[in-house]
Amino acid sequence: MTPAVLALAGGAVFRGWSVGAEGEGRGEVVFNTAMTGYQEILTDPSYCRQIVTLTVPHVGNTGANREDYESSRVFAAGLVIRDLPVTESNWRKDAAFSDFLQSEGVVAIAGIDTRRLTRILREQGAQQGCILTGEDRGEEAVAQARAAPGMAGMDLARVVSAASAYQWPEGSSDPAVDWMMEAGEPKFERIVAYDYGIKRNILRSLARLARRVTVLPAEAPAAEALSLKPDGIFLSNGPGDPEPCGYAIKAAREILAAGTPILGICLGHQILGLACGARTVKMKFGHHGANHPIVDLDTGEVAISSQNHGFAVDEDSLPDCLRATHRSLFDGTLQGLAHRSRPAIGFQGHPEASPGPHDLGYAFRRFASIMERHASQG
Repeated sequence: MTPAVLALAGGAVFRGWSVGAEGEGRGEVVFNTAMTGYQEILTDPSYCRQIVTLTVPHVGNTGANREDYESSRVFAAGLVIRDLPVTESNWRKDAAFSDFLQSEGVVAIAGIDTRRLTRILREQGAQQGCILTGEDRGEEAVAQARAAPGMAGMDLARVVSAASAYQWPEGSSDPAVDWMMEAGEPKFERIVAYDYGIKRNILRSLARLARRVTVLPAEAPAAEALSLKPDGIFLSNGPGDPEPCGYAIKAAREILAAGTPILGICLGHQILGLACGARTVKMKFGHHGANHPIVDLDTGEVAISSQNHGFAVDEDSLPDCLRATHRSLFDGTLQGLAHRSRPAIGFQGHPEASPGPHDLGYAFRRFASIMERHASQG
């Protein structure tokens, strides 16, 4: 086995062995508490320039396949796991997990104490890290980690976005999102989705609502989106700091002024908040996992949600035009907002999570209700 080392900017060094591509991976080290979906996590563009630590001890036991990609490729800067099982078994497997990592160029380390690493990140906060494969180069890895740029001030939406507009090709009969809406033909003609790092299961979910889903690059002006006369506009998830995304904030502000219904998820939720005058803050270690409880402030209903974000809208900064709709039961951070006079809502969690949980699937139903009311009012 090829040795590998993981170093944190704070000086901690972990030694294990390489289970992916040879070379170097640098980025912000975060931990994810999900027990399934490792392939979906790695191919989620929201993990761009992050090294993902999976807290579940055994990773890779079902191999990898093309169907479970959430985008065209892996965006994570590296992977950290406790153990890579010797035996893989799944009827959908196209490749062994280690072969998948190597083909995608993902630097990965196994055989380290991920519980210790998680405690460090939880107590000290997410920090920059570096994985080096080959001979033991702990001091070099620490220096590389300290030289890696942080996430604050980093505009990554334009880095991961599509280069040009396109139509989402998949039809509304996709069984992967049957949980979201009742079976039947889509009710709306067109939804425009801004791609700040959009996931394929979001597009499948939107295709259950509208006959046509048009995806626009992150920097597309609002005029381009509005010229398509959509029933609604979706602001997607994505990586990095929302505040430098001035182009997205400007577009969201103009769409709000036009009165077109908006749904924002994750980064899109933060963009919506900034467009209305709220502030965002860098979290200590963020929320990454599939077991996060949130409460609906209107109904008191508790839902388990999938989360992946390192920034949050500061609830104390909400202007009068916005109200809080959801809050985290882990740390009290804002998880949902609604505009008081415009047809616009935002959710920090991922209602489209693939794999689940799907408790927040009602986010798309609420978006549909907003579009219906808007259409009925002319």
